Amino acid sequence: MSTDTPGIDPLEALRAPRDPACDVFLTGPVFLDIIFTGLDSAPVRGTESWARGMGSSPGGVANMATALARLGLHTSLAAAFGDDHYGEYCWDALEQGEGIDLSMSHTVPGWHSPVTVSMAYEGERTMVSHGHEAPAPAPAAGTGSRAGATGTGSRAGATGTSTAAAAPVFPQCPPRARAAIASLAPGRSEPWVATAARDGALVFGDVGWDETGRWDLDALPDLAHCEAFLPNAEEAMRYTRTDCPRAAAHALAERVPLAVVTLGAEGAYAVDGRTGTAAAVPAIEVEALDPTGAGDVFVAGFVTGTLADWPLADRLAFAGLTAALSVQEFGGSLSAPGWAEIAAWWQLIRTCDRQDPAALERYAFLDDLLPATARAWPLRRAVPTIGFRQ
Repeated sequence: MSTDTPGIDPLEALRAPRDPACDVFLTGPVFLDIIFTGLDSAPVRGTESWARGMGSSPGGVANMATALARLGLHTSLAAAFGDDHYGEYCWDALEQGEGIDLSMSHTVPGWHSPVTVSMAYEGERTMVSHGHEAPAPAPAAGTGSRAGATGTGSRAGATGTSTAAAAPVFPQCPPRARAAIASLAPGRSEPWVATAARDGALVFGDVGWDETGRWDLDALPDLAHCEAFLPNAEEAMRYTRTDCPRAAAHALAERVPLAVVTLGAEGAYAVDGRTGTAAAVPAIEVEALDPTGAGDVFVAGFVTGTLADWPLADRLAFAGLTAALSVQEFGGSLSAPGWAEIAAWWQLIRTCDRQDPAALERYAFLDDLLPATARAWPLRRAVPTIGFRQ
């Protein structure tokens, strides 16, 4: 991440003295992600494949936490970290590199960091993960230190789902926050979600693939506390027994105030259940290097727009833009765009020939957010110290 990113606070006009210090709270497992890019095809059994690029970065819930922090939101993360070099690297990258509050996180003695190897090819990615469930927190464990332990939620969203490194244990008193992001799973209720909602946080529900095959909304008890629910098209249709993503969004809007269905290459569709307002925004065409974490970045963009009280269509457009910018770089957290990337893209796109005026108008709201001048595109991005891309 560049150090000269414009210091834009999307909530500046809305902040008041008695507001919570935390904008967004989230919890989940932090993985060390090792990403191979530039593969011509999937690995073939019995052969050796060479990748043209690679990188390493904090992954799992770190993807979303980083995306939120880079968009100027005060982000608090509760997670367990291994006491190995991987855990130390991830802690420092998030706390020192991204400014994420880790006061509710802990390092677990004797527990090694979960690891994911992600291989990106043909616009998709295949992952192999390894990890063990984090131990339950010690009764007298402090917070914000590299000793003790905390439980974590499941890894979900665009980065895949892994329960091996997740423990359904979490401190019952999350910090007061404007918003919280919860990973919903069938048959599991996290008491902290109800506490956060009761304390005024808007809860955004993310979800992974239902391994039980039931696809029962009633099996997601924490959905009742959610302001917004953000499944992908396949998940939304299975949960609502519909054959159309838009119909699924309208059905979900009967259960939650905001239903947002991501449509992959076709963009996203959302319904405000309170007003009946619907919005559809097409995807931005980009050359994808690595789709790891794009769904997490989308959620972060939508949360930002919601907290800033933007119109529904602007929130969708902004979320789609941030996700599109992320897939042009490798890694989940490394690729999350900040305001420098957004400003550079907006400056570039308006100078390209044969742009559709209506498409440009869709993003005109950026004029009120971005600085008058921006760095040239493409930007030179930071690369991890334990990896590189050729």
